[in-house]
Amino acid sequence: MHDRASAGDPFVIRMDGTFDVVAARQVARELANAVGGPVQIDLTGVRNFDDSGVAVLADALTARGERVDVRGLRQHQRRLLRYLGIPSDEPAEGSDSAFADARG
Repeated sequence: MHDRASAGDPFVIRMDGTFDVVAARQVARELANAVGGPVQIDLTGVRNFDDSGVAVLADALTARGERVDVRGLRQHQRRLLRYLGIPSDEPAEGSDSAFADARG
């Protein structure tokens, strides 16, 4: 579920399958425990997003209060995060990565 290859590398939280409330709570726990450096949430393996899971993710990002690289979000999920107060940078051309920054 999570890894850090070496010092200085981001702490990566990976999810696949369905991203629902249960999965989002698991990500929230991992995110709360991630200390000492950049964090990346990799959702590229997620095939089904539940909107309530995205709401839990928004709460976790707000609680973290630091910039988190979130990969694998589709346009709908990025829009939901924006509605929930989590601004995100639009991904670069050809990339599915967006930064979610609860600091605004």
